[in-house]
Amino acid sequence: KFEPLTLPFAVLTFSEDGRSVEFVAAGTRWSCDLSAYKLSKLDLPAAPRDPSGYPLSMWERGPAPEAVSQSAKASPDGRWEAAIRNYNVVLREKGRKDEVFLSRDGTEGDYYTFDSVAWSPDSKKLAAYRLRRGYHRVIQYVESSPAGQLQPKYHAMEYAKPGDALDVERPVLFLVDTKTRLEVDPALFPNPYEISGPVWRKDGRAFTFEYNERGHQTYRVIEVDAATGAARAAVDERAETFFTYSEWGGKKYRRDLDDGREVVWMSERSGWNHLYLLDVATGAVKNPITAGEWVVRSVDRVDEAKRQVWFQASGVVPGQDPYFIDAYRANLDGTGLVRLTEPGAHHTVAYSADGAYFVDTRSRVDLAPVTEIRGAADGRVVMPVEKADISALAAAGWKAPEVFVAKGRDGVTDIWGVVYRPSNFDPARRYPVIEYIYAGPHDSYVPKSFRASSSQQALAELGFIVSQCDGMGTSNRSKAFHDVCWKNIADAGFPDRILWHKALAAKDPSYDITRVGIYGNSAGGQNTLAGLLFHPEFYKAGVSSCGCHDNRMDKIWWNEQWMGWPLGPEYAASSNVDNASRLEGQLLLIVGEMDTNVDPASTMQVVNALIKANKVFDLLVIPGAGHGMGGAYGERKMYDFFVRHLLGAEPPNWNEGVRPQL
Repeated sequence: KFEPLTLPFAVLTFSEDGRSVEFVAAGTRWSCDLSAYKLSKLDLPAAPRDPSGYPLSMWERGPAPEAVSQSAKASPDGRWEAAIRNYNVVLREKGRKDEVFLSRDGTEGDYYTFDSVAWSPDSKKLAAYRLRRGYHRVIQYVESSPAGQLQPKYHAMEYAKPGDALDVERPVLFLVDTKTRLEVDPALFPNPYEISGPVWRKDGRAFTFEYNERGHQTYRVIEVDAATGAARAAVDERAETFFTYSEWGGKKYRRDLDDGREVVWMSERSGWNHLYLLDVATGAVKNPITAGEWVVRSVDRVDEAKRQVWFQASGVVPGQDPYFIDAYRANLDGTGLVRLTEPGAHHTVAYSADGAYFVDTRSRVDLAPVTEIRGAADGRVVMPVEKADISALAAAGWKAPEVFVAKGRDGVTDIWGVVYRPSNFDPARRYPVIEYIYAGPHDSYVPKSFRASSSQQALAELGFIVSQCDGMGTSNRSKAFHDVCWKNIADAGFPDRILWHKALAAKDPSYDITRVGIYGNSAGGQNTLAGLLFHPEFYKAGVSSCGCHDNRMDKIWWNEQWMGWPLGPEYAASSNVDNASRLEGQLLLIVGEMDTNVDPASTMQVVNALIKANKVFDLLVIPGAGHGMGGAYGERKMYDFFVRHLLGAEPPNWNEGVRPQL
């Protein structure tokens, strides 16, 4: 039996009809009927996950070769079925067994994939991909202390790393009436990092796919003519540094209009992330939909009939925190920009199914959430929903973190951050400073909305001032701000961060920057050690957890995005392994032996380099743990580490007397 606050799952998904939700608990996928609240077990198994919740298959690339597909794909008119036989595409009339081979060049090493087979709407053509398999790297794990058995368990996981040879997919067009094939000239997509699956135009005149060139500096929408197989670039996006292609990066959006004759496209070509209306026939920009020194953060909906778009953006309101998100509406011709939310706070919005209304929740780190329903046309308040009451929290001694802004390395750009002080803060004292860092270039990280509690505040209560800021190289500002990370991941915004700390210390004597610590996990773990190695004059102690300490050791999609391809000397220059001999300060490394996000060998190679350099450091390897700071035990070790090295006090002997609950 589970209580509402201790449910055994964190994510649930609504069915397409909205009548049920699905979730995974105890390794099983379940469905809950929302009318009867009745649970049923689904046959579809839950994907295996590591102890941190990451799917064990999340780094796999490309379908495996399939000599014979287990099923067939029926044509829209129901007459034909397409399948895979002997690694090739075959065609048969529905209900009959005799088949016609549409291709004969498929082999075990260069094969057609069933998943890619896509019928044209008129059932007269189909597209499929032939895949030449690349190098599928497998990394090994030893689970030293598995539950339920004495002896270790051995695990293997497919995990592509920077520089690995990738699968290469090539589209082929098949004509059903003549049983012929048309090769598509790959001149416009010669070196794919990835191409998306084929999607047919509604009238069947062509199919499209998206081409992401390796190195992430060229991104195209390719349209293939269904009559000739000729390919052309409907959209051609190029960047001198990188194109942020991933959906979670918030800088890629495509919405085809009028069956692909126009497209709403997101781009940073102006130096800021904006929306454009493109003419697909020519690839030219009809008009910018949005423009200015601000950032479109996401698109909520497009109304093709009304020729309007609803989106979220930051940096529009002068004098406001440039990371605060507001909701907007604009016409596709670039006119009629309307802000739909109140300025002065950070907003999260969710639109109704018909797009007529949205739920708006606004807050700041020092403003409790207020939720209202607003009209999507003009942002008028339709009805209040809820206003959080934090009076009891404030009476208990809670204080909001303080916002602090200082100039970055260029003397012009504002760097935004927050400061957490202990609840018994005494301005007459001087406090050691600890920076929480995560400088992954895919987002920005300083909190903008209300939080009743945080791990940073918990750490501050031990007698520290804890701070966090977003330096150059992180996202959601200008393209130039973001580009600082390119082939330079070790920078991590440190020149901006150190100036930010110094500016705060100049205003606040209690902020003691002669005793500065730093900590972080994952990319933040890499950043933490980089702070100690490349800026030892400033950072004196650090706790680095599960760091991707050498970008050549980490997952391909995250690292080649920022560090580039082919692999150059920049990888070694940013490597904590190659620069481990520079260590001067105090270091605690934490790693989970079953981390499937960042290869644990990345941390162990740092350990090896530190030992060879005869450096003194602490290491905590947690059996069975995944990607994280090590849970309650790792957190306590971090507390003790900073108390010892920054406060100069000896932590309690936890092996005696009262022990903390883990």
